[in-house]
Amino acid sequence: MTVVDDRIEMADTSDERTLDSMFEWLEPTPEGFKVEIVGGNIFMSPQRDTHWDIILDIVEQLRAVYPRQRVKSDVRIDFPGLLNGFASDVVALVEGATKDEKGHWRYQDIEFVAEVISKNTAANDYGPKKATYATAGVPVYVIADPYTGRWQLHTLPKDDEYHGTVTLDFGYPVDLTGTAVGLTLETGGFPRD
Repeated sequence: MTVVDDRIEMADTSDERTLDSMFEWLEPTPEGFKVEIVGGNIFMSPQRDTHWDIILDIVEQLRAVYPRQRVKSDVRIDFPGLLNGFASDVVALVEGATKDEKGHWRYQDIEFVAEVISKNTAANDYGPKKATYATAGVPVYVIADPYTGRWQLHTLPKDDEYHGTVTLDFGYPVDLTGTAVGLTLETGGFPRD
């Protein structure tokens, strides 16, 4: 066999990508980086202090109403659509949440997602990830943007979009008392970049 024959044989065996195979290609992920697959595109971004400080602040506040086992950060969850394997910054799961047959948490069990904006992947959080969360029926999606010093609350998901949106500056609380989350997120301590 020639090199050309080998390549043709490899191409003929399978040209279909799966989330599992794509994540396997990326192992091991360098320490300090987060990997996500959004619409079949691979994104690897470094974690920054500001980013982590906001994530931790949100997690600590959620712990007032969620047990530790139901709050996740940077854990792969597969979402509907073409090759969407997200490692959301913060996820809160419903009581009784279960993992799928591959050992991943199910998007159907999410009642809250928060994303903290990174410069290189901001378009994903405001665009395809927001649409995917709405398609998946995630009832509460919060975006914290340390570059603008603003947060967005998205609720009422239907038909690939959120029909309830509020945007305010850091310092104003995010009122989630009328949602499944049932608390108010304080944003006054969120740092800015």
